[in-house]
Amino acid sequence: MTKKIPLSLQDSLFVGFCATLLVALTGMLRLKLGLSGHSMFLMSFFYLICYGVLGRFGSMTACGVIAGIVAMALGVGKGGPMILLKFALPAIAMDLVALLLPLSMNLHWRCVILGIAGCIAWAGKVALTNVLAGMALDVVLIQWGLSVLKGGFFATLGALLVPPVLMRLKAHDLLHRDKF
Repeated sequence: MTKKIPLSLQDSLFVGFCATLLVALTGMLRLKLGLSGHSMFLMSFFYLICYGVLGRFGSMTACGVIAGIVAMALGVGKGGPMILLKFALPAIAMDLVALLLPLSMNLHWRCVILGIAGCIAWAGKVALTNVLAGMALDVVLIQWGLSVLKGGFFATLGALLVPPVLMRLKAHDLLHRDKF
C-alpha cells in the first residue's frame, strides 16, 4: 500500500496560478482571428505545465475547474455557465488519458496525445452546444470534426511547448522529479 502525500500549499498555489493566468491571458488575447480552436493553445499548455510540475492525477482537472470558475466570475468569454464546461471538460479528459499512457513513452508524444484528447473533449462541448441550439445532427458532426481539426492544431502547438519548459525547469532545479 502506498502512502498518499497530501497536496501542499505550494502545489495548490501553483494550480491556482496556472488557472488564473490561463483565464487572464485568454481574456487579454481575445483576438478575432477567425480561427476556431485557438483557445486550445493556452489550455493545453497550462494544463500540461500544471501536470508536468506536480505530476499528480487530478492536477489538470483542478486547474480546469478553477479556471472555469474564475472565467465565469469575471465574465470572460461567451456562453454563461457553459464556460465552465469549456475549461473543465478538456482538463478531465486529459487527466483520464494521462492515467492510460505509460510513463516510458516519449515526453513529446505524451504531451501531444494529451493535448489532442483535451481538444476532442473541447469539441464535444461545442457539439453539445450546437445540439442544444437545435442544429441538425449531420451538421453537428461536421462542425465537431472541423473543431477537432482546428483545435487539434493549436493544442498540438501548445503541447509541443511544454517539454522545453519542463526541461528548463529541471535544469535550474525547480522541478524535483525524475519523470513527467
